[in-house]
Amino acid sequence: MAPGRPKPTDPSEPRKGSSAALGKASAASKAIPSGAPVLVMGAGAVGCWIGGCLQAAGAPVMFVGRPRVLNALRAHGLTLTDLDGGTRSLPAGALDLRESADGVPPPALVLLCVKSGATASAAAELARAVPPATLVVSMQNGLSNAGTAQAAAPALAVRAGMVPFNIAELSPGHYHRGTSGVLAAQDHARLREWQPHFAAAGVPLQLHADVAPLQWGKLLLNLNNAVNALSGLPLREQLLQRDYRLCMAALIDEALAALRAAGISPAKLTALPPAALPAVLRLPTAIFRVLAARLLRIDAKARTSMADDLSRGRATEIDALCGEVVRLARRHGTAAPVNERISELVRAWPSDPRARSGAELRAALGV
Repeated sequence: MAPGRPKPTDPSEPRKGSSAALGKASAASKAIPSGAPVLVMGAGAVGCWIGGCLQAAGAPVMFVGRPRVLNALRAHGLTLTDLDGGTRSLPAGALDLRESADGVPPPALVLLCVKSGATASAAAELARAVPPATLVVSMQNGLSNAGTAQAAAPALAVRAGMVPFNIAELSPGHYHRGTSGVLAAQDHARLREWQPHFAAAGVPLQLHADVAPLQWGKLLLNLNNAVNALSGLPLREQLLQRDYRLCMAALIDEALAALRAAGISPAKLTALPPAALPAVLRLPTAIFRVLAARLLRIDAKARTSMADDLSRGRATEIDALCGEVVRLARRHGTAAPVNERISELVRAWPSDPRARSGAELRAALGV
């Protein structure tokens, strides 16, 4: 893994990750690469958002998902909103909804969006259902999913991706982007053909020779997912309470120490360089609010997917986030006890399902 921030193949930086382009669907409908559909493998918040944006802009899309999500889409259609004021709706009758990938027409592109724990089984299903060499982009949290998918489906062309923004399910069939950012993926010639269509759909995609530094940069921010989930609060409200920020700072400190020991330089995904995040998080709230204004460009509806998972009694991605830090630390002779402890608290949630105040969480983590 090469240190430093990788250079995208398309250096133009879209404004605010622009989902303002949600309202501009014109160009994407022409010359879809190969004319074949996009397959969203894992129609959850991320899959419905990216796939819905592409379909609204003219791309044929097939959604494979869980019955709960598919039934909501059948009843309500798909509505996409965002913090920039964009709104897009697709009626239920326009959606190609499937319980599995078996029998799908050969797709031009697969977006792998299942939770990390389902990666191997989803990839194995794809290996049975789609032709060899089909391009699969992992739009999942963590660092290991693309490798896991490639091992489970060696005949497919799996590439790592990164989703920088937060998507929340506000009601059945209604998904809301509450933060900003630009999609990223590992470079591939066939993905370059898709870049204009992603841009026109309001989900610009930048390609990188090495996406791992971006994934680590995103993982540092995602360490807050467990804090947010255990707080029971909306994301912005949680970040404006210093006790919770102190917990996040401790988690990031451990991750940065492990990254230094491994010789890895995470990419900068916010206005703040990664090394500055803990110090800024520890500032008094009045100062933090000013210095982190761009970091706080989060609307009141945003929450983490881990918070949704806990509230619905589903398995979380804690092992792909804090667990990744613990494993990296162990491999390079450091320790990550705060990441270990918060992982234990998340796993214990089914037997102890209660939101913790900032002071309670600090005490539980020893921060």
